[in-house]
Amino acid sequence: MAYRDDFKTRKSLSTRMGEVHYFDIMELERQGIAPVSRLPFSIRVMLESLLRNHDEYKITKDDVVALANWQPDPGEVNVPLMLARVILQDFTGVPAVVDLAAMRDAVAKAGGNPEMINPTVPVDLVIDHSVQVDYFGTAYAFAQNVELEYKRNEERYRLIKWGQNALKNFRAVPPGTGIVHQVNLEYLASVVMTQKGEDGRLYAFPDSLVGTDSHTTMINGLGVLGWGVGGIEAEAVMLGQPYYMLAPKVIGFKLTGELPEGATATDLVLRVTEMIRKHGAVGKFVEFYGPGVSKLPLADRATIANMSPEYGATMGYFPIDEETLAYLRLTGRSDEQVDLVEKYAKATGLWRTDDAAPVYSEHLELDLSTVVPALAGPKRPQDRVNLGEVKKSFLEHLTKDPKERGFGLSPDKLDAKVTVKRGLEEFDLRHGSVVIAAITSCTNTSNPSVMLGAGLLAKKAVEAGLDTQPWVKSSLAPGSKVVTEYLDAAGLTPFLEALRFHTVGYGCTTCIGNSGPLPEDISRAVKEGDLVVAAVLSGNRNFEGRINPDVKANYLASPMLVVAYAIAGRIDIDFTTEPIGYDPNGKAIYLKDIWPSQEEIRQAVHQTLDAEMFRRQYATVFEGDERWKALPAPTGQLYQFDPNSTYIQNPPFFENLGQAREIGDIKGARVLLLLGDSITTDHISPAGNIAKNSPAAKYLMERGVEPADFNSYGSRRGNHEVMMRGTFANIRIRNLMLDGKEGPYTKKLPKSERGSEPGTGEEMFVYDAAMQYKAEGTPLIVIGGIEYGNGSSRDWAAKGTYLLGVKAVIAQSFERIHRSNLVGMGVLPLQFLPGQNAANLGLTGYEVFDILGLEDITPGKELTVVATRSDGSQVSFQVKARIDTVVEVDYYKNGGILQTVLKNMLAEKTRA
Repeated sequence: MAYRDDFKTRKSLSTRMGEVHYFDIMELERQGIAPVSRLPFSIRVMLESLLRNHDEYKITKDDVVALANWQPDPGEVNVPLMLARVILQDFTGVPAVVDLAAMRDAVAKAGGNPEMINPTVPVDLVIDHSVQVDYFGTAYAFAQNVELEYKRNEERYRLIKWGQNALKNFRAVPPGTGIVHQVNLEYLASVVMTQKGEDGRLYAFPDSLVGTDSHTTMINGLGVLGWGVGGIEAEAVMLGQPYYMLAPKVIGFKLTGELPEGATATDLVLRVTEMIRKHGAVGKFVEFYGPGVSKLPLADRATIANMSPEYGATMGYFPIDEETLAYLRLTGRSDEQVDLVEKYAKATGLWRTDDAAPVYSEHLELDLSTVVPALAGPKRPQDRVNLGEVKKSFLEHLTKDPKERGFGLSPDKLDAKVTVKRGLEEFDLRHGSVVIAAITSCTNTSNPSVMLGAGLLAKKAVEAGLDTQPWVKSSLAPGSKVVTEYLDAAGLTPFLEALRFHTVGYGCTTCIGNSGPLPEDISRAVKEGDLVVAAVLSGNRNFEGRINPDVKANYLASPMLVVAYAIAGRIDIDFTTEPIGYDPNGKAIYLKDIWPSQEEIRQAVHQTLDAEMFRRQYATVFEGDERWKALPAPTGQLYQFDPNSTYIQNPPFFENLGQAREIGDIKGARVLLLLGDSITTDHISPAGNIAKNSPAAKYLMERGVEPADFNSYGSRRGNHEVMMRGTFANIRIRNLMLDGKEGPYTKKLPKSERGSEPGTGEEMFVYDAAMQYKAEGTPLIVIGGIEYGNGSSRDWAAKGTYLLGVKAVIAQSFERIHRSNLVGMGVLPLQFLPGQNAANLGLTGYEVFDILGLEDITPGKELTVVATRSDGSQVSFQVKARIDTVVEVDYYKNGGILQTVLKNMLAEKTRA
């Protein structure tokens, strides 16, 4: 890398690594260019990237000066951010590898050298999203789940091994190692990176990244800048493109006090999530400051940072301080690395102290001592409920209207129950029965205090004679093998296993819908009684239809409470007044009787964790087990796509690479779906099971795949044929054109210059209708409400939308990642003007739409939409084009990010 020094800010630093050079952002203040010391720490990290990488082409001096002069209301300041690395998980990473393979294929067909397609920054892919909880509650659960994982995913894994061999700057962490964000936190992240420049000097600079998982933000707890993006944007960064964004507002979140007895990091993060989501943080950074920060262990900070997508922020940042160094030492980083981090951060103004208080855009404050035990649910992570109110809240939700996130039960159905007979055992399932209790997800399994707390609670419960209920599917999916080692060292594993919390895998399981099927008798009973049963998980997502298709009520909780609810077996219990169970002598046992104290947890952490654990477990992190080593890997610079594969196919995104895309008005469009508020990427691109009667199932069965081998949508993200059939295929999605009916359906309307009468048309699967519209040349639009596309950063939510023929999405507001993903696929995101929506404009979804003014599209341009009804009358309204930068205009005109990158690379080769 060739670094310029036009601002004369290059300096050197003596470290245990030797002399390192760096670019000092504080020098800009000394030169009178900008008051850098008043900037939020997160903005300072971004500024360093611009200062170090400015080349008067992608990044200009004006870009550096503009960000250095960031204001609390930053306005329209474009930031072409060069990130240091990219991290992928396998669900979203496999499509990225497929796209790189497809780009190599396209370059070869165009007469170029396919080896020009390589990541230009370090890329790590961690395989963690493919393990499913098919087996649980036994000593052999882990081995059996791993065996099934390889059987289902061998083809995908061979593709990843091809990438490892063929692509430069690409590493893969094999399955069975841990969850991507925990591996990143415990091993991959360095906080400060180094790189040899073309001048032979060793340069130091802040670690920074984007990842193809929304919870990439977990690394913010370590003082590392990073957040989740779609696979589309990540691939552009991998290929040397800046990540273009507008300078964000930064919410300063002041923490004071410390957590009281009985409160956990999970309780804290649910409180923070509730507060920030209520305040509003979409498109903003959150930065934590104040004396309370110093009271939080690094793992607690990482837990809060992890939940940034749930509170709607781009990231939740904790600057570098003494606790950062302590964690680096604990996790086995070298003394040289720790020394570099400390000296670099202090030299460049990136070191946090309790009295540091930069200028922020907005402010929030929380006294940690006011945090109380809580859960979140039953349908959203921001819906926090105090532990003592959970029973009352659940019972109220049973009869609430679904529009108010209730379950809409009539009073005569509240007492429904189904008796299950299992061998000599007999029990009743009712509304509120907990059928899944899962210690899972990156959010909490990276935190020793709550994991050891769960083990201590299990120990006390077993010693008190308690057991989990027979209808509960319990599971433990540690975020890394280090967790298993310290639970073993503390002597707590036998007690967790006594309550059937056996390790089922090292990966992201229940939280992403990989909970596996419920036992057949339980599933049958739930359906027979139309029961509203519950899942309790230590995860970060509890959206409808995500955890398990049989489970309607889903609650987020600490690992300790997961164990408690598995023992109780029901969600409609007040742990503050009712016993959790009875010992064999009939004595009532309350939750407070088995709840470990903070001192007990502190002692367990202190006595069991050491740096050698981390060094030992990560010494062979890229090698994998014997199964991985024996897996045959394709060779060659081009991946040989198998036309008969149902997992990996060459996507059609680059077929018209040499042709210019015509940009013009969208005329005669039909509505594919008319949707309400909070449509998540789970609704748009489900990652769970493939329903047996779905278009995706039909495709697979036509190719000889039996339902038992369908696997999940997430595992088949390398096959666009499956994924486009799965787009808008969530069983809980509600198309408002269908009068409240749930599921992946729409009305196919005739090609016409006028709209149709509401209620007319043929009802069919969304995919089937889209294909009929495509065959007749009818463009499509989707209409949504508030927070369209919130949730996980799924590129297929945008890719599938594009492949279905959707030209534009009109919504009241967009979640950050999905909006940019739509642009990245050449789909136009349009926003209703304030105060307007589909309902108050009288839109039914049966109109014919024209979108006018696209020919000379500019960032934020207002366009005219004309909707023609069946009687010929029209409603005309303005929308704002959510193409936010001039670079995004180019992306849209070229048909997407990757098309733009590939065209530019080929053009540069031609000029050369």
